[in-house]
Amino acid sequence: MANRSTLGARAGGDEQVVNRATDTDKHVGIRIRERRVMLGLSQQQMAELIGVTYQQAHKYERGINRISAGRLYEIAQVLRVPVGYFFEGLGDRDDADLPTRQRMCLEVARNFAQIDNERHQEALSQMARALAAKL
Repeated sequence: MANRSTLGARAGGDEQVVNRATDTDKHVGIRIRERRVMLGLSQQQMAELIGVTYQQAHKYERGINRISAGRLYEIAQVLRVPVGYFFEGLGDRDDADLPTRQRMCLEVARNFAQIDNERHQEALSQMARALAAKL
């Protein structure tokens, strides 16, 4: 009997096995990682908060393993966002720009989290809003 990752058709007796994450799984994983980094949580911390291993949390973020509805709800609670947050922008992004854009977003979030002065954080936040409004 074929496992879950097997496509239904057999060609000449050979099974075609597909072990790739869907675009949706990858998108959700990216959104989880972005939000986790924005909150300043490590993968290990998030894994502990949702009751999975570090390796499993890593696979969720990479889109390697699918996330059940219940687990996605737990993740949303830990990251303090509605479940729909993870699906925002699905289909809107250009896949070619994703890695570069993701790296830049993560770098901005990390740097912002390291700013201790609240006035500086607020000034940077206002500047980002002003720049985004000009687009």
